[in-house]
Amino acid sequence: MPKVTFLPAGRTVDFESGSLPFLGHGKPGSLLDVALHFDVDLEHACGGNCACTTCHVIVKEGEENLSSMEDDEADRLEMAAGLTLHSRLACQAVVYGDVVVEIPDWNRNY
Repeated sequence: MPKVTFLPAGRTVDFESGSLPFLGHGKPGSLLDVALHFDVDLEHACGGNCACTTCHVIVKEGEENLSSMEDDEADRLEMAAGLTLHSRLACQAVVYGDVVVEIPDWNRNY
């Protein structure tokens, strides 16, 4: 059962892969889909269509437990503020195992 921890809140959620009802934002089972299912605030101005960078997160642990980055995501990420080698768009990164991600302060919607 994968666990996703969202920092800085330190909120950890766990779920059975493939069991969450798809909410229509991002890819099914993506970090954004998981966040929305568990009421974790994560900006996503384009509705999870890989057309903006507002759902930019930084993977702190478990990068290998996410889907591989596709060219569309890599191209879009080049425009993200605070880009790191561990940056992902939450709408595109599908969760397959335990992951810890940080929501940068400029993306938090409190």
